[in-house]
Amino acid sequence: PTTTPPALAPGAGIGAWFTEADFAAFFPNIDAQACTGKNFFTHAALVQAASAFPQFANSGDVEQDKRELAAFLGQTSHETTGGWATAPGGPQAWGYCFKEEVGCGQGQCTQYCQAGNPCAPEGFACTCVAGQTYSGRGPMQLSWNYNYGPFSRDVFGDPSVLLKDPSAVATNATLAYMAGIWFWMTPRPPKPSCHQALSGAWTPSAADAAAGRVAGFGMTTNIINGGLECGFATNGKVEDRVKFYQRYAGILGVSVDEATLYCDQMQSYR
Repeated sequence: PTTTPPALAPGAGIGAWFTEADFAAFFPNIDAQACTGKNFFTHAALVQAASAFPQFANSGDVEQDKRELAAFLGQTSHETTGGWATAPGGPQAWGYCFKEEVGCGQGQCTQYCQAGNPCAPEGFACTCVAGQTYSGRGPMQLSWNYNYGPFSRDVFGDPSVLLKDPSAVATNATLAYMAGIWFWMTPRPPKPSCHQALSGAWTPSAADAAAGRVAGFGMTTNIINGGLECGFATNGKVEDRVKFYQRYAGILGVSVDEATLYCDQMQSYR
């Protein structure tokens, strides 16, 4: 049987101001023939998924909420991009092209299994299931059994659901978006959540301050992939994330804080 997320109560949330026309402007090539996200990622699925996280881009300050959605979709567009340097419309016109890690769609990527039970400290099991793979799927490219298990626990009340059927994250669009928003909203100490870092709800500790970590878009990059992208000269991956964010914020008509876009002066958590 196909794994589907629980029925969600409709809520205003981003649906009150993020229109289908905005979605089309963000993702003009989302249905390109070469994209595995073709006819998968939709505005309706995003709005439905967002309703499962009432705090997501839903503070009531519409400018701040638009900024958060632009940041989330910017980061996840980088994770799913099909863009290249000379792509029509520019590299940032190709977000959400791929719904799962390229080259892993047939279950061939078996390396994302941490042996044993890495979730034992949290009091539940997320041991890999024989025959299943935990490669990147969905907008945030959810990967590893120690992420599939907690996400499944939080959404289904049972970590085993997605450990047994991880491919559901790439076959049900609402669940795929939920996986991305879940990662965005969930702190994993010592890291804050991306939501907290962007919304200003996070106050850096003394250790964070000493490591140069400050709230803002750059901090969300540090949370997502700081070990490979932060604490040294800005690389092309970081620049791509920033450009996606700036493009989307521009479409929504909101400013971004230029001083906190990058993470080159921040230590990663590794």
